[in-house]
Amino acid sequence: MSEEKSKPNFKEIQRCSECGSTRLMRDYENAEIVCMDCGFVVATKIVDQGPEWRAFDNEQQEKRARAGAPLTFTIHDKGLSTVIDWHDKDVYGKRIAPDQKAQIYRLRKWQRRIRVLDATERNLAFALSEITKVANNLSLPNSIFETASIIYRKAVKEHLIRGRSIQGISAASVYIACRQCGLVRTLDEIATASSISRKEVGRSYRFLVKELNYFIPPTNPSHYVSKFSNQLTMQGKVDEIAGKILKIARELKLTSGRGPTGIAAAASYIASVLTGERKTQREIAEIAQVTEVTIRNRYKELTERLLFVMSL
Repeated sequence: MSEEKSKPNFKEIQRCSECGSTRLMRDYENAEIVCMDCGFVVATKIVDQGPEWRAFDNEQQEKRARAGAPLTFTIHDKGLSTVIDWHDKDVYGKRIAPDQKAQIYRLRKWQRRIRVLDATERNLAFALSEITKVANNLSLPNSIFETASIIYRKAVKEHLIRGRSIQGISAASVYIACRQCGLVRTLDEIATASSISRKEVGRSYRFLVKELNYFIPPTNPSHYVSKFSNQLTMQGKVDEIAGKILKIARELKLTSGRGPTGIAAAASYIASVLTGERKTQREIAEIAQVTEVTIRNRYKELTERLLFVMSL
């Protein structure tokens, strides 16, 4: 007991015993506490209470921390349950004995069954797998994936799923998440990725927005410009000039009452002509999924009202 009491508490050492300074440096490489004013070694053989690994950014810290997987709404049980994998190895990495494989197989089967307790969780697991499929087909970021999962969970909580297609509600949740996060994805792209009709996705989208009282901001035409430039492999200057055209058009109220894809396609066409990297109206119409007549009409409106105002 006397030895334990004599041991210094390194956390309580806040002042140098030689000069009284509070500027102390903890050198964990040499296991010492050193005064930065007089250089006196206040304590030795200190213990580093932190982890044995280092992280240089937040991503590395999340990957190397061993406190369990973080909560995620993309799994029906939020990732809190365990999984018996198919590698047939124990916790030490050793192979399972052949006479135990049958037992492990039964444990794995029942563990997979008990993860889904009732019909609600079974519905949620299937819906989240559908959201995963749509998100992977469209190469959507994890933020969209998480937001869509939360939207679907809210719909389940409000009992809005009964009598409706799970695929339709899942696709509509992805579309709402894209609109809320400012990521440009059309109903046609969502419908193609989810293998259901555009009409079904639109119907489910309107139903969720009405019942959940969501505010969906209108689509900004400038969001489509970057998408068109990337798909047409045009230079960044085209994107910049098209953004200027749309900015002035918005100030003059030329974008109100007009489809965002059509006016964005017309701005991209004008910018491509001005930069000498000309694309035909048909090429842009195929990418924007609008008709050439729409691009031609928006193009005429912009050239008549804008090109005499803006200096390029």
